[in-house]
Amino acid sequence: MNIRRYYQSGQIVFITQIVENRTPAFTHPEYVSLLRQVWHKTKERHPFTMLAYVILPDHFHLLIRPNGENNFSQIMHSIKMSYTLSLKRLLKEDTPLQFWQKRFWDHVIRNENDLENHIHYIHFNPIKHGYVPDPGDWKNSSFHEWQQRGAYSRQVNWSEPEHTSWGE
Repeated sequence: MNIRRYYQSGQIVFITQIVENRTPAFTHPEYVSLLRQVWHKTKERHPFTMLAYVILPDHFHLLIRPNGENNFSQIMHSIKMSYTLSLKRLLKEDTPLQFWQKRFWDHVIRNENDLENHIHYIHFNPIKHGYVPDPGDWKNSSFHEWQQRGAYSRQVNWSEPEHTSWGE
């Protein structure tokens, strides 16, 4: 399979990365903590701005803007490699470990409306998958940061049609 990825300086990209065989690895708090540490270290090596994120049991979504000469493929390669190596150390595993699906899905953000829709999609994702009735109930998400900025009312009915379309 030949995947073409398009890079442009300063572009914002939505990324989905799935755990191999959709194993619910991120139900373990130490795995989530490790992923956050890897994101932080990757930002030091390959600077990027994280605009939104959600970590679900078997996958995560990111909305990032690579900085400088970095591109999102370099960032994702670093995240996946660093995470797998760190997890092997944590588990004291010395045999090969295939933690991630081989590829990731990306979507280059085209305009402000596309950006807003993807931010909402990320934050609505735990509801879409039936984990919680309200995105504020999901701690592994940037929803709370966006709510503090005033992007979301504290009194929202998340089952209303205007919100449920975010999860499609």
